[in-house]
Amino acid sequence: MYDDVSTIRKPDSLRSYVESYLREAITSGRFKPGERIVEREICEMLEVSRPPVREALRKLEAEKLITTLPRRGPVVASISSKEASDLYAIRALMESYAVAEFARLATDSDIEQLGEAVKALHDNAKSGDRKGLLAAKAQFYDVILNNCGNDLVREMLLGLLTRINLLRSASFSSPDRLPKSLAEIDEMYSLIKARDAARAGEIARLHVSNAEKAAMVVLEQQVAADSSQ
Repeated sequence: MYDDVSTIRKPDSLRSYVESYLREAITSGRFKPGERIVEREICEMLEVSRPPVREALRKLEAEKLITTLPRRGPVVASISSKEASDLYAIRALMESYAVAEFARLATDSDIEQLGEAVKALHDNAKSGDRKGLLAAKAQFYDVILNNCGNDLVREMLLGLLTRINLLRSASFSSPDRLPKSLAEIDEMYSLIKARDAARAGEIARLHVSNAEKAAMVVLEQQVAADSSQ
């Protein structure tokens, strides 16, 4: 009898599986900047052959999460202070706009969904689930971007999402950043519920500015550690 091919993972789904695993490991900080990615180890860990691993690595290199170095092969990419500053400047402009427009245009159902994301943020913060925390933060912004009425802003921010998540992970590494971040999000959510678009946009900009300060400290520490090796 023939095998049921519906139960066999196709090459494209294997590549997506490897890609998702590596992307999460990098953006969550489990794989550190500069850390070498060994194809053989990934194959053994995920029980896949080399072709889907190589395809996934090429995709992540295009997203600037991985860079290939002579004689070392693929390593987790580092974000320079200049690139980080540029990303935060774009985030501040577009996210403050998106939040203000969401406060103005969102339905009651949209705001209820946003509240669920805020609750998930607090729940994951209490349990110390870093992966869940990043997922809840992504959910929070998904609700806003999907309902801010501007598809171009949504597309531009989604295009930067992987590098934004790298910086988000760095800012959360700062010991006192998480409680302040949650307080800012709570204030933003309260202003959105009150339909105070202008003030909600201001808090969104402040939130990004404070995240930048925390992430820059972590990035500078990483640079100092690398230079001392």
